[in-house]
Amino acid sequence: MTNRLNGISAFVEAAEAGSFALAAERMRLTRSAVGKSISRLEQRLGVRLFQRTTRSQSLTDEGQAYYERCVRALAELDAGALALDSGKGEPVGRLRISVPVLFGRHCVAPVLLALGRRYPRLVMEMSFNDRVVDLVEEGYDLAVRIGNLPDSSSLAARRLAAQRMVICAAPRYLDACGKPAGLDELSGHIGIAYGRSGRIQPWRVSDAGGQALKPQVDIRYVFDDLQAIADAAVAGMGLAWLPCWLMANSARAGELAIVMDCDTMQAADIYAVWPRSHYLPTKTRAAIDALVAEIPGRIGHFEQVLGGASQN
Repeated sequence: MTNRLNGISAFVEAAEAGSFALAAERMRLTRSAVGKSISRLEQRLGVRLFQRTTRSQSLTDEGQAYYERCVRALAELDAGALALDSGKGEPVGRLRISVPVLFGRHCVAPVLLALGRRYPRLVMEMSFNDRVVDLVEEGYDLAVRIGNLPDSSSLAARRLAAQRMVICAAPRYLDACGKPAGLDELSGHIGIAYGRSGRIQPWRVSDAGGQALKPQVDIRYVFDDLQAIADAAVAGMGLAWLPCWLMANSARAGELAIVMDCDTMQAADIYAVWPRSHYLPTKTRAAIDALVAEIPGRIGHFEQVLGGASQN
C-alpha cells in the first residue's frame, strides 16, 4: 500500500520556504528529490499544488487549502509524539552527542555522566572529536560547539557559557627569554599555536577599548591538539594561548605562569546545538538543561583556581 504521508513533509517545507531549492537545503536533500516527491504527491492527489514558472512558484488554490490541512495534521502528529515522549516520565533511549575532545573530557562528560546516573534508562553515546559534525546527516541528537555559529535553518542553539583565554608560559621559559609586560613586547617570542587543515587559529587579544589586536609572535610550533600545546608550554617551548579551564591546574602547580590574563583576551561563546524540530525529545531537553545549569559553574571553578594561582 502506498504510504499516504509520502511527499507531505517536502510539500509543506516547499510551501513555507517559497522555493524547492531552499526546501531541499533545509531538508538536506537535492532539489530534484524534493521536486519528484511533490510531483508524485500531485499525481496521487490528482491536483496541481504549485504554479511553477522559470522564476517563481506559488501555491494554487487547491495547494493552499491542502497546505493548511497538512500543517494541522503534522501538528497533531508532533503533539502525539510529544505526548508519548512526555509520558515516559523520564529521559529514556539512546542520546548521541558530539563534543570537542578536551572540553568534552574536562567539562561536558562529568555533567552528562551525572545525568546518566540520575536516569539509568538513558543510554549515552559521546563522540569526542574537534571536527564539526553534520548533526542531521550523521544522526547526532546534540553537540557542544565553541566559537561563532554559522547561520542555519536546520539547527537550534543555546548559549552555555564563555570560554576565556590567557597567554601563558613555563616559568623557565620566562626566566630565559623575559616576561612580556604588554602586547608590544610579544614580538620576538616563540609561539605555540593551534592549527587544523593548514589554518592557524589566531590569538584574539583586545586593547583597553575592546579593539581586536594581532599579537606579533613567532609561531614556531603548530598542533591540532590543545593538550599537546599545553604540554609544550609546560616544557618551556614558548608562549601558548590556552583556555582557562585547561591551564588552571598547571598554573596552580607552578608549571605555567600567566603572561596576559583573560581580561585582555577575546572570549569565545560555548553553545549546545541540536537539529531544529517541532518538538524537542525529553532526553535531549534533559541534556541541554543539565549543560545550561552546570557548565558555567565548572568553568567558573577553573577560573577561581587560576585566580588563586596568579596571586601566589
